[in-house]
Amino acid sequence: MKIKIAPSILSADFANMGAAVKKIEECGADLIHCDIMDGSFVEPITFGSQMLKNIRPLTKLPLDAHLMVEHPKTQIKFFAEAGADIITVHYEACAKISESYLEETLRLIKSCGVKCGVVVNPDVPVENIFPVFPLVDMVLIMSVYPGYGGQKFIPETLEKIKKAREYAQVTGKPDMDIEVDGGVSLDNAQIIKSAGANVLVAGSAIFNSTDMQKTIAELKR
Repeated sequence: MKIKIAPSILSADFANMGAAVKKIEECGADLIHCDIMDGSFVEPITFGSQMLKNIRPLTKLPLDAHLMVEHPKTQIKFFAEAGADIITVHYEACAKISESYLEETLRLIKSCGVKCGVVVNPDVPVENIFPVFPLVDMVLIMSVYPGYGGQKFIPETLEKIKKAREYAQVTGKPDMDIEVDGGVSLDNAQIIKSAGANVLVAGSAIFNSTDMQKTIAELKR
């Protein structure tokens, strides 16, 4: 299975975002991970669909919109129109609203012609999202608590990655993308991939590197 590296532009220089996006594409990135925070689901506020719209013409890479927001359904239209290629929403945000909200949101994303994914936080059993595996194109396992970059990887996440990959195989989706976000580095990339993840989100590890191209290549290896 192809390993994909998704640099998180949360760690980029916001004053030079266009240049940062072009740079990571030149250095071998496979996706651009966009962390959308609303100041409610998580404390910080980052950026919205306008940022995606502005960077969309600057890169051919897929834009991976990770919505850390309280009411994701209300935002789907904006991110789809802005040019997102995949939109992932949090199980926790949806579960607070209703039992059917997660599935409704995923189907809405699909209806916009965009790939969909579901995210689960470190303290939530991965089994909670098994019912929507048939719908999704990607599962995102948070290996830190969402909201801030630069956190340390939570080792217990590895077991959740294994369970997600095993269940994907059981449900006839062995090639489904399983993405991991939080604390990914050259020190732990191999064990994360061995657990079953094939999409690695890395922010600080890439943007703080003195050689982005080398770091991305080593994360893939």
